[in-house]
Amino acid sequence: MPDNPLKVKINKPITDKRQAILDTALTLFVSQGFHGTSTASIAKLAGVATGTLFHHFPTKEALMECLFLTIKQEFADALLLNTPTSKDLKHNAHQLWQSAIDWSLENPVKQLFFQQYSMSPMIAAKVRDQAMNSILGFISELIKQGQLMGLIAYYPIELMLENCHGQYLAATRFFIDNPHLGANPVYRDASFELFWKAMGAD
Repeated sequence: MPDNPLKVKINKPITDKRQAILDTALTLFVSQGFHGTSTASIAKLAGVATGTLFHHFPTKEALMECLFLTIKQEFADALLLNTPTSKDLKHNAHQLWQSAIDWSLENPVKQLFFQQYSMSPMIAAKVRDQAMNSILGFISELIKQGQLMGLIAYYPIELMLENCHGQYLAATRFFIDNPHLGANPVYRDASFELFWKAMGAD
């Protein structure tokens, strides 16, 4: 992980103007905040006209929501590439957890975006719900499977998903703040055990 993950090159040739806008908005939202970032500054740094930005995203809120869902989908796709097939549920959960931590370390700016905005009122509840129940629906299925097996606490699935999400944000916040421990197996395994115990049945 670089010393400053926000030091990225924005003014590089990008043929996809929509992607250029998303990439620039990501960096500015993380470094300057949502309210501190204007659409004009995004357009200027992305090398597009302000009218082009509004052609793709009618409002700054729409841009934020699209960015959020796009990164969530990228995150989900990365996890699904390493979907475990063991009959041991805890082993499968461990593999997915480690893949999620790997993704956060490989994508520090995107993870910082999650840290800032995953629970922010800047993201509408319906958008967060879409991300959790549609894009990350396989996590729900894993939790339900664990509940049926008596391994995971039997609480409403919506609450379990929020708890799971909070545990992940806490762990990745720790590794973002302590990048030298990102590859330390003791800390990596401990982060999973904390998560598993928080989710586990008595």
